[in-house]
Amino acid sequence: MSAIILKNLDISYGHTKVVEGVNIEVAEGESFALVGESGSGKSTILKAIAGLAPDWNGEISVLGQPRGRTVDQGFATRCQMVFQDPYGSLHPRKSVDTVLSEPLKIHGLGNRDARVIEMLAAVGLDQRFRFRYPHQLSGGQRQRVAIARALMLEPKVMLLDEPTSALDVSVQAEILNLLKKLRREQGLTYLMVTHNLPVVSFMCDRMAVMNKGRIVEIAPATALHDGSFTDPYTQSLYAASGGNPDRKD
Repeated sequence: MSAIILKNLDISYGHTKVVEGVNIEVAEGESFALVGESGSGKSTILKAIAGLAPDWNGEISVLGQPRGRTVDQGFATRCQMVFQDPYGSLHPRKSVDTVLSEPLKIHGLGNRDARVIEMLAAVGLDQRFRFRYPHQLSGGQRQRVAIARALMLEPKVMLLDEPTSALDVSVQAEILNLLKKLRREQGLTYLMVTHNLPVVSFMCDRMAVMNKGRIVEIAPATALHDGSFTDPYTQSLYAASGGNPDRKD
């Protein structure tokens, strides 16, 4: 079964169409990237899947279940999103414990203490962080908390919107390694938005290149090593990155 299917997806903000005719199929367990320049519609697709951009037409399904336009608690147990800014996505007046416990309370799930401790450990934080507030954490620690929150309901699909771009370069690799480890251990599927081709090379199996709201090419991530792209726009992005994004000059 496919984890994510998008068919003829159009997304608008008011009278402006920002995504048009998108078709993507992401396999279970796959890590798939949406890449392109700012404003190409990448993050808008994630928001539509998550229910944050309701003005869309076409088909969205996650793990075989069609995505409606209304609030769907069941969807939250299948799919969660991690945002770009870990400070903006965490309530400044809520402790880590409260942030992680809330999804369990909303869904009426018990064993909260044990689950909070388990998820903190899964993202590399010990119990000392449980009752801290966002301003008491580093950027990398805040993003670890955001990832833990997304995992509290044990979803199998994760939407990752530039999950490391707001972090210091020294911390980015730690978070990417954590995400790779979690995908392996928990059997997760990732749909990741990024403009960073080395991140795609490290994290993903395939990539869709977007330009002005449309997908111009879908290619294996291995194309980043040999340059085997066919679309001129994709070729220009590849050239602008210096060719092989992993190359050490």
